[in-house]
Amino acid sequence: MKAKAIIKKYGYPGYDLVGSSSDSFWAIVQHCDDDVPFQERVLALMKQQIAKNNASKEKYAYLTDRILVNKNQKQIYGTQLSRDSKTGKYSPFPLKDPQLVDKLRQEVGLEPLATYVKNFQ
Repeated sequence: MKAKAIIKKYGYPGYDLVGSSSDSFWAIVQHCDDDVPFQERVLALMKQQIAKNNASKEKYAYLTDRILVNKNQKQIYGTQLSRDSKTGKYSPFPLKDPQLVDKLRQEVGLEPLATYVKNFQ
């Protein structure tokens, strides 16, 4: 996989290396659901870039939740939704701390969870 070769050669490709294409790279990793260890490796590298303001905090939140949901664990930011096949309504996969979710979302630049979910309906 080309994404693995990029990680091996450059680490996480932050904005200083590839500009807005950093977010495109994230999108590829976000959908590597068949390789959660790779997603986790990228998340750790991404965290280092976030500390330098060189990657998206929002994308970091999405990947964090994606990994947690893939591991059947509760998510932190509520970015991963499931759709009820009978009603067609969306709702977040289980949350670690529903009381704190909006505060945590705000810290990474995401809108309140209710607004996010409403946009899917």
